[in-house]
Amino acid sequence: MTGEETEISGMLRIAAPKDLAVVRKGLRDVASTMGFNVVDSTRIVTAAVEIARNIIHYAGSGELIWREVKNEKRKGLRLEFVDQGPGIGDPALAMTPGYSTSGGLGMGLPGVKRLADEMEVRSGIGKGTTVLITQWLVP
Repeated sequence: MTGEETEISGMLRIAAPKDLAVVRKGLRDVASTMGFNVVDSTRIVTAAVEIARNIIHYAGSGELIWREVKNEKRKGLRLEFVDQGPGIGDPALAMTPGYSTSGGLGMGLPGVKRLADEMEVRSGIGKGTTVLITQWLVP
């Protein structure tokens, strides 16, 4: 995206269930500072906690990097989750509602996609996983 500038940014390490509360509070504060309404803040936080939970469960640890993004029409919040875990062999399949490798309901990644304005998953077996989520402020 052209015209991006970073003004608000930060990073959190994700390695244990207690870190989910830190992610929740930290992103709620960032979203509020940026001017997101309660509904959109809740969407961002819910999506982020789901991805953070996946990092702990599947990879053991990782990072959340957030930053404000802007283009000529709007500004938003981009979340980048990075881990060095085993990776996802077929990210498209993992995005299918009901698909699970752990016996769960298979609604985690598809649910995140429904909550976020934009979502991208980059992964491969033995290559870790990066998930990018962007939420735009409604003008």
